[in-house]
Amino acid sequence: VQLQAYGGGLVQSGSSLRLSCAASGRRFSSYVMGWFRQAPGKEREFVSAISWSGGSTLYADSVKGRFTISRDNAKNTVYLHMNSLKPEDTAVYYCAASSAVLTSTPILYNYWGQGTLVTVSS
Repeated sequence: VQLQAYGGGLVQSGSSLRLSCAASGRRFSSYVMGWFRQAPGKEREFVSAISWSGGSTLYADSVKGRFTISRDNAKNTVYLHMNSLKPEDTAVYYCAASSAVLTSTPILYNYWGQGTLVTVSS
C-alpha cells in the first residue's frame, strides 16, 4: 500500500482544514487507517484512527471534539477534518495503514505516507 497525504497549509487559529490521504494498491478497505503528527523538536504522536469499516474511531485527547476522521473505501481515501485549529496543532501530519486492530501504537502501522505540513498562526 502506498499512501500520499495532502491538504496541509498555513491557516489562522480557529480555522478549519481537511487533510486527505490517498492510498494505492489493493485491500485498502481491510486496513485500519491512522493519522499521526510530528511537531518541530517533538516526537511523532498519535492523532486519530479509524477501523476498516469506518464504524469505530480513536482520537487523542488533544484533538477530541475538534478533529473528525472518516474514510471512503470506494475512493481509497481517508480524511482528517480539523476544526478550531490551534497553534499547537502545527506539525507535519502523516497517514498510516495498519493490518492490526484499531490502535494508536505507531509500531503497529505497516505503511506510512509522506507527511503534509499544517501551520497554524496565532
